[in-house]
Amino acid sequence: MDLARELSSFHASSWGWALACCGRDAARAEDVLQQSYVKVLEGKARFAGTSSLKTWFFGVIRITALEHSRWRWFASERDAPSSTPQPDSLSARKQTAEALSRALARLSARQREVLHLVFYEELTIEEAAAIMGLSVGSARQHYDRGKKSLKEMLET
Repeated sequence: MDLARELSSFHASSWGWALACCGRDAARAEDVLQQSYVKVLEGKARFAGTSSLKTWFFGVIRITALEHSRWRWFASERDAPSSTPQPDSLSARKQTAEALSRALARLSARQREVLHLVFYEELTIEEAAAIMGLSVGSARQHYDRGKKSLKEMLET
């Protein structure tokens, strides 16, 4: 099978799916679709043949969009530093990092672990659950509660 040719045969529908996964945000969808292709080309996403190629690739796009959303939540785009950070900007980023560190320290160990695995190690909740020896439901609960607690702490 010529993977590149097969993927290009449904590029238009892949673009549509990326748009749907990104809330119709064309710039995000473009990034997500490009990242999805890169995952395939670099071998980070491998087709096992348990479904159709299109179904599998749509799954890659969906997961990539979710990862992209997680990173946007964690490091808001509107707070992105300029190309030449000003001293005030560096100070603000340092304060934000310190506040985040303090907030993370206040979470329960399991919440902190699952958030770390999902955000920093880019694992799925299912993978984090397996690593932590938890059920997927329990890991998802720690993940959701951790995110909510972290958000509340950072907003105050």
